[in-house]
Amino acid sequence: MKSYNLKYKRFGESSVLVEWPSKINESILENILLFKSEIEKKYLNKNIYLKNSYNSLLITYREIINSKAKISELNNIYIKIGSKQKQVFNKWEIPVCYDIDPGHDLAYLEKSLSIKKEEIISLHNSKDYRVYNIGFLPGFLYLGGLDKKIHHPRKAKPILNVPKGAIGIGGSQTGIYPNNSPGGWYIIGNSPINLFNINKTSPCFIKPGDKIKFNPISLKEHELIKIQVESNIYKPIKTRIND
Repeated sequence: MKSYNLKYKRFGESSVLVEWPSKINESILENILLFKSEIEKKYLNKNIYLKNSYNSLLITYREIINSKAKISELNNIYIKIGSKQKQVFNKWEIPVCYDIDPGHDLAYLEKSLSIKKEEIISLHNSKDYRVYNIGFLPGFLYLGGLDKKIHHPRKAKPILNVPKGAIGIGGSQTGIYPNNSPGGWYIIGNSPINLFNINKTSPCFIKPGDKIKFNPISLKEHELIKIQVESNIYKPIKTRIND
């Protein structure tokens, strides 16, 4: 496992912020998640909160801390994981219908990118995407790996109601809206599955580090899967991967 020259910073009275190089990179993500996993093992059953982003990890304790002591402790954990094996993740197959009209921006992107919509769709579902982060909504997946041909800046003016399941493009990323919400990404399709369910033990079954493969489906298939999801009988296909 590659090691990085990390920056540790006090973050308020109860937190430490750890920073990696400022770029979107799979190696950095895997390093962050492995460090996060080792911290969780160290503090098993203790009240700490861990939140990762593209190139940082925030560790929040349920008490006022001695930041120098905690930074030293965290750095020792990081040093000891140099020879650890890589983690095991899941690859999830997510059905997507690209033929749904409401909020659909494919026609706009076709003109703006000078690419036929069929090619946009093909480029979009030909990749395996890495889940880098989850937010700004619970269950919103930030996915890296979008083909450069279909990178596009976000909308200058977000719309107020992006439908649940909408698949969007924003900059160099693609993502899935888990619920109806405002949003500024260009919408190219919709998935009928439920990405976030507050009534389940793990409300979001997909985790940072997992991979996503989009599978094109027809409008009829979309409606059928939606019924299966509402009846709690649909299970997305997953494959274990060791990256």
